[in-house]
Amino acid sequence: MRRREFITILGNAAAWPLATHAQQADQMRRIGIMTGVVGEESDFEARIAAFSQELQRLGWTEGRNLRIDFRAAAGNVADARKYATELVALAPDVILAAGGSTIAPLLEATHTIPIVFTLSVDPVGAGFVDSLQRPGGNATGFMVFEYSLSGKWLELLKQIAPDVTRAAVLRDPTSPTGTGQFAVIQAVAPSLGVDVSVVNVRDANEIERGVAAFARSANGGLVVTASPFTLIHSDLIVTLAARHKLPAIYWDRVFVPGGGLFSYGVDVIEEHRKAAGYVDRVLRGEKPADLPVQAPTRYDLVVNLKTAKTLGITVPQSILARADEVIE
Repeated sequence: MRRREFITILGNAAAWPLATHAQQADQMRRIGIMTGVVGEESDFEARIAAFSQELQRLGWTEGRNLRIDFRAAAGNVADARKYATELVALAPDVILAAGGSTIAPLLEATHTIPIVFTLSVDPVGAGFVDSLQRPGGNATGFMVFEYSLSGKWLELLKQIAPDVTRAAVLRDPTSPTGTGQFAVIQAVAPSLGVDVSVVNVRDANEIERGVAAFARSANGGLVVTASPFTLIHSDLIVTLAARHKLPAIYWDRVFVPGGGLFSYGVDVIEEHRKAAGYVDRVLRGEKPADLPVQAPTRYDLVVNLKTAKTLGITVPQSILARADEVIE
């Protein structure tokens, strides 16, 4: 996706409030945005609209004092490196790395241009920053969760579907975060009485074959981990879970309104809104090295009761009482 499609997205985010902060005096500033998904997938438009609306509120208007250049890698590593190089060559004042898979290629492409990232799992362990409190380099931003949350997904799946004794973990085997999430799930599985295996998510055929093979045995469930590929193939994954009658927990609420059973994770739209605040601060002169990486302070539990009924699952009252949203 290039600039023309991005402008269309911005146009769909109607009724932006008037800026309440003083505009930067007529100086045109430049932002690069790179995402690991594509504009037609998941809640991408809502994320970018929230980011753009917040920029507008903070005094940055596209075409007036702001120019935005956009690239979407769609989970392709080669494209991510190519587009990162392209964005850096445009010499933007700051780059939004909209998704954990975009951070590494951007940091490979520049050590000087400020980068604000979203949806990072372990930025310290990955070497993106020196520490959460003092990032120290040219990047800072917002974590989507700590690896320990991955074990909570399996625990919640067992609570909502106690008959589950086998779980397929849908993960990206090419990503360190995919490996890390599976490692935590695998570590907690014995205490929950669950055998875990993996379904790789590099393309639609791989997902379909893997889920179908897993579903041949009884008492199975799915844990869908964080990855650009699980977002890109979200409709397929939800469809396969329904087809094979597999209870599934997802890392992002975007899966649930379309038929996913339930999700537990951070509000990624709000995270992109907050990222606009960091971009604004960088544009006004602050350095990423001095802006602490922010970890989530809460996670949302979203449950689809219609899907539960279709699967013959009675959602425990303990789950419903904790739910932030229940879809009926």
